Amino acid sequence: MDQLFDAAGTLRVRYESIDWTATPLGPVASWSTALRSAVALALHSRFPVTLFWGPDLTLIYNEAYVEMIGAKHPSALGAPVATIFPEIWDTIGPMLHGVISTGEATMAEDLRLMMDRHGFLEETYFTFCYSAVVGESGDIEGVIDIATETTGRILAHRRLAALARLTDALSEATTDAEIVTRATEVLAGAADDLPEFAVRLSPPPAAAAVAGGAESLGVAPSSGGSTPMRDARIIRIPLSADAGHPYLDVRLSDHLPVDDEYRGFLRLIAAALTQAFTRVRQWQAERRLAELEHQMSEALQLSLLTAPARPEDLDVAVRYRSAAEQTHVGGDWYDSFLLPDGSLALVVGDVSGHDRHAAAVMAQMRNLLRGVAYDGDRSPAQILTTLDAAMRGLRVGSFATAILARVEHDEHGHRLRWSNAGHPPPVLIPPDGPARLLTTPVDILLGLGLTGAARPAPSPADSGSPRSAVRAAGNTRRDHVVGLPPGSVVVLYTDGLVERRGQIIDAGLADLTDTLTAHAGRSVEDLCDLLLDRFADSEDDIALVILRIPATAPVSAPTPAAGGAR
Repeated sequence: MDQLFDAAGTLRVRYESIDWTATPLGPVASWSTALRSAVALALHSRFPVTLFWGPDLTLIYNEAYVEMIGAKHPSALGAPVATIFPEIWDTIGPMLHGVISTGEATMAEDLRLMMDRHGFLEETYFTFCYSAVVGESGDIEGVIDIATETTGRILAHRRLAALARLTDALSEATTDAEIVTRATEVLAGAADDLPEFAVRLSPPPAAAAVAGGAESLGVAPSSGGSTPMRDARIIRIPLSADAGHPYLDVRLSDHLPVDDEYRGFLRLIAAALTQAFTRVRQWQAERRLAELEHQMSEALQLSLLTAPARPEDLDVAVRYRSAAEQTHVGGDWYDSFLLPDGSLALVVGDVSGHDRHAAAVMAQMRNLLRGVAYDGDRSPAQILTTLDAAMRGLRVGSFATAILARVEHDEHGHRLRWSNAGHPPPVLIPPDGPARLLTTPVDILLGLGLTGAARPAPSPADSGSPRSAVRAAGNTRRDHVVGLPPGSVVVLYTDGLVERRGQIIDAGLADLTDTLTAHAGRSVEDLCDLLLDRFADSEDDIALVILRIPATAPVSAPTPAAGGAR
């Protein structure tokens, strides 16, 4: 036997069994030098190589080429190419004849060919080059094909791109219906892998069982699922372990083998959908819980932040806005109430923290302050000092800033007496000038345990000096007094109004005074709404109390001095 086929490996028996004399190539001994050289080259190569030789383009190939043509082997060896590849002849035939007629090589990269190599038309991709083989006479005797199959790479890239689009599309879905809509839009673009599919929120009404293929994905066929899709190669994949939950119905492509890669692709699609449904349902549960907390907190807020006392000779407006949607109420609070002597008490405070614990502490402090203020004739500094002691004794266990002020009558009209426990300064808008901060020495926060009693020192406070201060002994708190002629406006607020991330508080305070100066003539209600709109970007809670002394306010009898502090 001719030694030409010694390098054929497992194909040697097949080469030797073919009656070559019955083919256009004739006996092997008569083969031309060009043909023998080309065959030797192909058989010694470990890369897929095939020859198309003679007038009928008879096929000769090596071992590496067998895998590329599947069930077409072994009948393809020694047969005309047109009879072996009729399904792709319209594509490769003109390419082969072009090489023979011109002698110029032709190359295709990732060419899609629908090949019948396993009993069905399969979607395949190849990169190959057809080159002419010239004999001793100078004539073209055949064509050599050096090829590689790129089907796996093309399908993997296509499927990964589809999964990426699906993941991106599902990431912003907030309802089950939106998941279905977004998934349908994306997967409709993956028709080569998913010619028909349906994402269902629950199984359809009971009907015939979904047909075969489910077991190959590790999913049992599910009964009770009529579908508009054809029954062949249909699978149903549950997207939840619970019955009655979402399903993915898929009809597998007729042009792809159901291999590990195809199964893995479908599993990843199902995993992306399952994750989306799980995330949406967790988010919805959290929203329901947040809404319940919101309602409970809102009820708490309404019970604590009551309507302000409004004496007939004063205009008072209050506002509260929470930055935490889930709680709606935090540690900020306002208050306005009448004292036994007829003076008006105004309060703003801010308990550390932004949660239900802070709200609970706020409620305790608010009620304690009211009780302390109402029991006895004390100045604001004395009231805050007593509140400190109560907080320590009752183990409130938190800290707070606050301003307690009282609006008093004197022979000149009204005056404001206040004490500041670590809080941003009040703003005064006099009737004849720009808004200004009532900046005074600031005492430490509530809850740090001050024990001394506030003691007044002689000062011009009672004369209405705007920067007067009642001095305290040791670590005690101080009172401050400023006159309020008719038309004056006082603004108390919590730090959420003026503090911004990345900005010093002085800038926020300057913005506040500029805004109040520009709109000083507005009513107290309008000023509250204006400030909340102007500083709507706050990330913190905001509490507001605004007082106006009407320009024509009646003057009542002077209020008796409180604890010697006036």
